[in-house]
Amino acid sequence: MAADSPVLIESRDGVALLSLNRPAALNAVDAGLRAALIAALHTLAADPEVKAAVIAGAGERAYCAGQDLREALNLSVEQVEGWLERQHAMYQSVRDFDKPLVAALNGVAAGAGFQIALCCDLRVGYPKLRIGQPEIRAGLASIVGSYLMSLQLPLSLNQQLSLSGELLTGQRAHDLGLVNHLAPQAQVKERAVALAQELAEMPAAAYAATKSRLRELSQPGFDAALLAAKRAQAALYASGEPQRVMRAFFARGKDAA
Repeated sequence: MAADSPVLIESRDGVALLSLNRPAALNAVDAGLRAALIAALHTLAADPEVKAAVIAGAGERAYCAGQDLREALNLSVEQVEGWLERQHAMYQSVRDFDKPLVAALNGVAAGAGFQIALCCDLRVGYPKLRIGQPEIRAGLASIVGSYLMSLQLPLSLNQQLSLSGELLTGQRAHDLGLVNHLAPQAQVKERAVALAQELAEMPAAAYAATKSRLRELSQPGFDAALLAAKRAQAALYASGEPQRVMRAFFARGKDAA
């Protein structure tokens, strides 16, 4: 695999370590990364040598800082629906992975990155991690993210995070159950791999069946969130507000949300 591939894959004794590989852009999601992650998970799901997987971020600054706003800024109203369907397909590929899948939150996890992590089975972070759902600050409605948080948090806290766009620390996210395990930042990937190896020792068919049932419980709401997101984001793009907010972000040196 080329070193400049949007997703790198490394084998760790039966565990595939996937690294979102756009470190200069804080591993923000664009078309290339989106397609590469879907393809990688599909390939690993079919590989009998792979017993579990971990998703981490390349570099030391970010797991995934969110959607690449340079891509989002250039969308027309007519392109919004297809963009969201591709984004939804990426999240669904994470949800559909029937083997153990752990998020190694080795750097900031925001917006789309936060949502990728919430679609994984478990999450490992560190106390000073910055994590959350800041999409509203980029002029985008928090629809899919707020739905995924509704599976983990009470409504009052979901409202606070979705409407303010504030980021939590890893310690606070752990206290709330959004992050399952904490480790020193330099050890997050290794702790996540070790956790994936522990999960891989579970009976594989029972693990997959349990994941399938858990997925079934939330799939109707997840699909409804996509439909709501299409309506909301298309209306917002038609108003021009996201474009104005994103341009202001670029003026302040921002790239993702």
